Amino acid sequence: MNNALTAAAAGFGSGLSLIVAIGAQNAFVLRQGVRRDAVLAVVGICALSDALLIALGVGGVGAVVVAWPGAVRAVGIVGGAFLLCYGVLAGRRVLRPGTGLRTDGEAAGSRRRAVLTCLAMTWLNPHVYLDTVFLLGSLAADRGPLRWTFGLGAALASLCWFTALGFGARLLGRVLARPRAWRVLDGLVAVTMLALGATLMAGS
Repeated sequence: MNNALTAAAAGFGSGLSLIVAIGAQNAFVLRQGVRRDAVLAVVGICALSDALLIALGVGGVGAVVVAWPGAVRAVGIVGGAFLLCYGVLAGRRVLRPGTGLRTDGEAAGSRRRAVLTCLAMTWLNPHVYLDTVFLLGSLAADRGPLRWTFGLGAALASLCWFTALGFGARLLGRVLARPRAWRVLDGLVAVTMLALGATLMAGS
């Protein structure tokens, strides 16, 4: 039992250390959380996607993927282009600030866009594969028969983090009630997306 708890705790800590770093997913979840727009769907997509990718890594899929570097390169190009486009849109919002709050008439379309963007942000980002499938998969392999317990801990860390980030972001609602504050947030998102997108395109 102690060994299982140790493996789960190690997985939780390893997963959290990789997920907390600022990135495309985190910036997007933060913005959706502050806007209170499709938060449950976005958090669910991120957490479930991470859990699936971690399971693939623990199952040894990472070693198989390495055999097809062309596929990884293609994902990098597509993902980089997507992040660049999203960064440009965020930069446009900086130049044309709004209140950041959606109206009821925008809810359905906004929710659909949020879900599609979140899926693309997750599955077209090679860094997600690097963190979950490769790095966590490799760390889990060192745990031998407890590798799945390690993976469970890592998946739990992802769930806790995205839940806290998505639903905790609403605490910033008053701070971001003014357009100027949204320009700062969108500026951060734009810089993050453009930098990550350029890095992916350059490395592909």
